[in-house]
Amino acid sequence: MTMLRPQAGPTRELVNLDGLWRFAIDSAVAESPWSGTLATSLEAAVPASYNDQFADAAIRDHVGWVWYQRTVRVPRGWAGERVFLRFDAATHEGVVYVDDVKVAEHVGGYTPFEADVTDVVAAGAEFRLTVGVSNELTNITIPPGVITVTDEGGRTQDYLHDFFNYAGLARSVWLYSAPAVRVSDITVTTDVDGQAGLVGFDVETTGADAVSVALRDADGAVVATASGSSGVLRVEDVKLWQPGAAYLYTLSAQALVDGEISDEYSLPVGVRTIEVRGTEFLINGAPFYFTGFGRHEDSAIRGKGHDNAYLVHDFQLMDWIGANSFRTSHYPYAEEVMEFADRHGIVVIDEVGAVGLNLSMGGGIFGGQRQQTFSPDTINDRTRETHAQAIRELVARDKNHPSVVLWSITNEPASNEEGAREYFEPLVSLNRELDPTRPVTFVNVMFSNFEVDRIADLFDVICLNRYYGWYVDSGDLRSAERKLEAELLGWQEKFARPLIMTEYGADTVAGYHSIYDVPFTEEYQTRFLEMYHRVHDRVPAIVGEQVWNFADFQTKNGFARVDGNKKGVFTRDRKPKAAAHALRARWTSLRDAD
Repeated sequence: MTMLRPQAGPTRELVNLDGLWRFAIDSAVAESPWSGTLATSLEAAVPASYNDQFADAAIRDHVGWVWYQRTVRVPRGWAGERVFLRFDAATHEGVVYVDDVKVAEHVGGYTPFEADVTDVVAAGAEFRLTVGVSNELTNITIPPGVITVTDEGGRTQDYLHDFFNYAGLARSVWLYSAPAVRVSDITVTTDVDGQAGLVGFDVETTGADAVSVALRDADGAVVATASGSSGVLRVEDVKLWQPGAAYLYTLSAQALVDGEISDEYSLPVGVRTIEVRGTEFLINGAPFYFTGFGRHEDSAIRGKGHDNAYLVHDFQLMDWIGANSFRTSHYPYAEEVMEFADRHGIVVIDEVGAVGLNLSMGGGIFGGQRQQTFSPDTINDRTRETHAQAIRELVARDKNHPSVVLWSITNEPASNEEGAREYFEPLVSLNRELDPTRPVTFVNVMFSNFEVDRIADLFDVICLNRYYGWYVDSGDLRSAERKLEAELLGWQEKFARPLIMTEYGADTVAGYHSIYDVPFTEEYQTRFLEMYHRVHDRVPAIVGEQVWNFADFQTKNGFARVDGNKKGVFTRDRKPKAAAHALRARWTSLRDAD
């Protein structure tokens, strides 16, 4: 499986296909919408979720397939080259047609896929590109959901994850060229030997006679070279990639034919080490304390659509507040986000899209009937196959990012239920097999405490989402503090490994104030977070705190949600609440102490 990001270079060219595409939902078009010009007057922006772009509830709440279409011209200089279409994401399932020919299908809404279209396009000629995207979630998708047919014959989508099911082409689309003999994949690992850096490499090609590799420093000077498809480069006096102080080398791999360069691909490389030792999490041999957020790809109108202006501004706000990390809750984020984290020294917990594997929550805060999570009719072997493929694709895409220090294979599963260990144990083994260089974690839900959880011992690090003072003991921070500390000490004593508080927070309406501990006020959010921090500082195994959430975000309708989830310390349009200033005081002092 290759996930190399398309790039322009000495042997490759790249055309961006973002812009306005024809758009229609499936019920508004005839059968076989790819067989001609899409019969619609609507246009949709790419990249962006389609749901909020239109003033039409039938589109926003649509369940099923939608269709995008545009014309594409292949550059005439690409004659003799292989031509590829690449989709950074299609949420949650995609199908692609070039004129009338199906060229790709993909399941999984947050990882890329591509198609070699060389045999169905021609250099200098136009073709009709039609893309179908389905937002359907079932018991065998990741994340899961349930589709119900109404009495009127309509269809409704239900799901247990607490964020809106935005869909469509939320990330970029590309047309690119590459030689027939080319670099098809690169895997990089790093280590340190004294003052020297060790950069392991494994280069896969399509038919090359030989491979040549060079490593350059940030000034472009060659610091190491090698011949062969795999090996280890030694860099004397290495400059490490450090949290908050990124340093990147560039690895260039050349595919050779008869001694001539057929293809060249370049990859940023950060040299750093990761280790879990007892209850410590070490980066480059030094204990690291995570500060930051669970986040969402979410903004007005765009939904989950990637936007570089938001990318820059959000990272600036994280720097302002003193955050050194974030989790890609609850799905892989756009590759631009990961590359930005690499360049700016932000540490990432990289999470697969397995959220909502907890049907018992249907009888909890979301309302509904309790069900057994793991069974042949609910979360089953087919679900696990989908989950495994999602892990494979995430690791294949993000394995070379120095910012990624920890894989998370699921968020808030029913880890206390029968069948949980049988479901997750092979997935943990798969993740370790795919990448033995990084630790693996999962994010534990507060209903599955250390006394009833069945899977925590499988993992290197245990991440905890806790809401004492919100969903439990709401408004009573003294009781919440006692219960939180007692539970954290229980986890520490039983498992003796690093604990990260990956979610803790309180819904807060900006501008709502009280002198008392009144939930939803800005003062309560601040005091809530301060209480958690007191407890964190008393529990040695806690190696990080990531507040839920960076910014307010959209959810489905529900009695507990008024225009979405309000646990952000910034509003949805990124205005700070009072808690943001309190976090800044704590986290910048921790940063300065380092």
